[in-house]
Amino acid sequence: MPAARAQKAPWVRTCVGCRKRAPASELLRVVAEMDPAGGRFWLVPDPTRSRPGRGAHLHPDPACLALAQRRRAFGRALRLSSVPDAGAVVEWLESARAPRPDSGEKDRTIDMSTR
Repeated sequence: MPAARAQKAPWVRTCVGCRKRAPASELLRVVAEMDPAGGRFWLVPDPTRSRPGRGAHLHPDPACLALAQRRRAFGRALRLSSVPDAGAVVEWLESARAPRPDSGEKDRTIDMSTR
C-alpha cells in the first residue's frame, strides 16, 4: 500500500516590522531597486512574489511598516548599504486599505430560473 503523502506546510516568513512569524501568503514581499544614476535604493512592493532579488516580508499594516522603518530593518533584511525610500510601499498600503466603492453584489438577487 503506498504511503500517504504528507501535506506541505505553508512557507513561514518573519515580518521585518513586528518580528512575528506568519505564512508567506499573509505577508507582503518587498524588494529593493537601485537608481542607476544616484545609487539610492527604494522599496518596491511585490504582492505577486515574482520580482527578482532578495525580498523582505511585511504585514500589510502601516504599524508594521512604521516599526520596520524605525528599526531600519529593511536595510539589514535586504543587505543594503543605505536606508531605502519606502514611498512606494506606503502608497501600496494606503491603496490596499482604502475603502472601495461598494459594487452592490451583497444586495443583488440573482434569478436562477430557466424561464
